[in-house]
Amino acid sequence: MMNIIEARLQELGITLPQSSSPAGKYANAVIVNGMMYVSGKGPATDERGKLGVEFTTEQGYDFARNAGLEVLAVVRDVLGSLDRVKRVVKVQGFINASASYQEHHKVLNGFSDLMIDVFGEEQGMHARSVLGAFSVRDQLPLIIDSIFQVEE
Repeated sequence: MMNIIEARLQELGITLPQSSSPAGKYANAVIVNGMMYVSGKGPATDERGKLGVEFTTEQGYDFARNAGLEVLAVVRDVLGSLDRVKRVVKVQGFINASASYQEHHKVLNGFSDLMIDVFGEEQGMHARSVLGAFSVRDQLPLIIDSIFQVEE
């Protein structure tokens, strides 16, 4: 029998990638007391650079959505099913941006919109914060940390 969230992914035309491996000595995710902490994920792209220099806000939105697909792939890999997600709790975005860039929040909407599309308004709506970063790992355009409440 198909999972509810898997069915929603199909309806949305979304195919999740294989979850990426950690880039260092850490776990992709850790579950403590029903909370799943997902390590920072960037978009699966070869493109490197800063918002406001090499990339537009619209491209940043797409990068954030792509990073969201990476996060969902990790969550599904660790839990076995996205139906075990009770709620997207907290999202923190680190946007690799020029000093004068001002649209960080619009970029992170790419991730937020994906979570709401996939989990629905009640489960997908989350608290969040977004920061401009002078530099991020491998000059990715952004990195996103996320926390989920899950069924253990």
